Amino acid sequence: MRAGVHASMGSVGDSYDNALAENLWMLIKTECIRGRVFATRAEVNLALFEYIDGFYNSRRIQKRLGYLSPVEFEEKHYADQAPAKRTNLKLRQPALTS
Repeated sequence: MRAGVHASMGSVGDSYDNALAENLWMLIKTECIRGRVFATRAEVNLALFEYIDGFYNSRRIQKRLGYLSPVEFEEKHYADQAPAKRTNLKLRQPALTS
């Protein structure tokens, strides 16, 4: 303790402080990194970006979304918001002039 400041830490065996971060790193290691060999740091960065932005954030199913992916959840949400009966609109075709 310096100048009356205490470090913010959980107690021994208390994983609630960083449970989300630990879970994410476990998934990244299991689903993206394990079993692969990368030649450069750039390859690792690209693999991590593609996993997090391309799969984890958009297509991975999530319990809190009713076991849908965020993309599926949004599609369902907007489909539910659409009017039940669509009106037939006659689209005017532009007249061709010569």
